[in-house]
Amino acid sequence: MRISDKCAKCLYDRQVSKTDNEEYLAEIRELLEKRGDSDTSPYMVYLFNKLHEKYFGKGADYKELKKKYNDLVLEMEDDLRAEIGKAEDPLAKALVISRIGNYIDFGAMDNVDQNEFMALFKDTGIQGRDIPVYESLLKQCEDGASFLLICDNCGEIVLDKLFIEQLKKKFPHLKVQALVRGKEVLNDATKEDACYVGIDKAAEVISNGDAVAGTIYDMLPQNAKMALDEADVILAKGQGNYESMSGQGRHVFYAFLCKCDLFTTRFKVPKLTGMLVEENE
Repeated sequence: MRISDKCAKCLYDRQVSKTDNEEYLAEIRELLEKRGDSDTSPYMVYLFNKLHEKYFGKGADYKELKKKYNDLVLEMEDDLRAEIGKAEDPLAKALVISRIGNYIDFGAMDNVDQNEFMALFKDTGIQGRDIPVYESLLKQCEDGASFLLICDNCGEIVLDKLFIEQLKKKFPHLKVQALVRGKEVLNDATKEDACYVGIDKAAEVISNGDAVAGTIYDMLPQNAKMALDEADVILAKGQGNYESMSGQGRHVFYAFLCKCDLFTTRFKVPKLTGMLVEENE
């Protein structure tokens, strides 16, 4: 997904909010001015983080926040699993609940509010606009042999686990893999986080190999490239995965909340609207 001038300004303003170091900001401006047509926001943030480390050392440590939200959602896990099990369509319910977890994003959100997050669980029914895409997802799962879930944030991954459980109940023939971040970046989920919440008991967990908050094919290790190339069905969670994967010629389903102006404008919906999107080759 190409970076617009408005998006570039937003990326720059976020750096200005962190520091007034002119040398650093000049290099940030240069990176943005020289960005290529295929460069995405997750890739630019990856470059910014490298530059930030050069000037100031390692950035903010999100480990405590990651654990806080993993533990918070783990406490909700049994009640949510029971709610899902009672639903007319447990897989649809699990998908919507998994998408709600995309709220926990310390990169895209100006403020992550626990009360606002909890309030989103008041409506866990699938929306009419989602149904055609959901039905297409079901058809792909019926016909396919392998499923790749591309994960996003901590906390959210607990809900992803509940989705995987229902997916395997409905389609026991599917081989399921979960792709997570390779190194620490914001509050995104790594393999360590995935194992902490138990996703490794529901799916094979693989790493994208680096501290990038998206899925950039050229940066993936060989086993992750193979998983992406060979998956019959791909569901990618979150804005960062959408930004870095859309327009790449793949058949991908995306599930996310619209958390910034770029997405609310693109999809013509209010902030925090849940989207289920299908991109054909």
